[in-house]
Amino acid sequence: MHCRAFPIQRNATSKRESDATYVKTILTATAARTVLAMALILTPLTLPAQDARRAISSPVPVYPEVAKRLRLVGVVKVQVVVAPDGRIKETRVIGGHPVLMSSVEETLKNWKYAPASTESTLQLEFNFHP
Repeated sequence: MHCRAFPIQRNATSKRESDATYVKTILTATAARTVLAMALILTPLTLPAQDARRAISSPVPVYPEVAKRLRLVGVVKVQVVVAPDGRIKETRVIGGHPVLMSSVEETLKNWKYAPASTESTLQLEFNFHP
């Protein structure tokens, strides 16, 4: 009588379980790397040079007489480029009423920031109310 050897079902199940464990490990590692990559991409960058810039001289804009008569209130948003020596090198108005904008632009000519190693871009907001 000859006996044929058949693989035991238990070994096949163990093989499938170890394959499933391996696949789970690979997927978990891939998911962890993906989450880390997304977190790094979505994290906002803050530049230390821009955070460290503080205004040494920052006069308040004059509330224009015309705006007072018209009871004009509002916000003027301006983006400025500050040179390494602290002077405002460039000004770009983002929004606001034209009557109020001119007052802000005139005042910014007298602003001075602390010196830094590079130029900085800052966004400023001025609120006008009587």
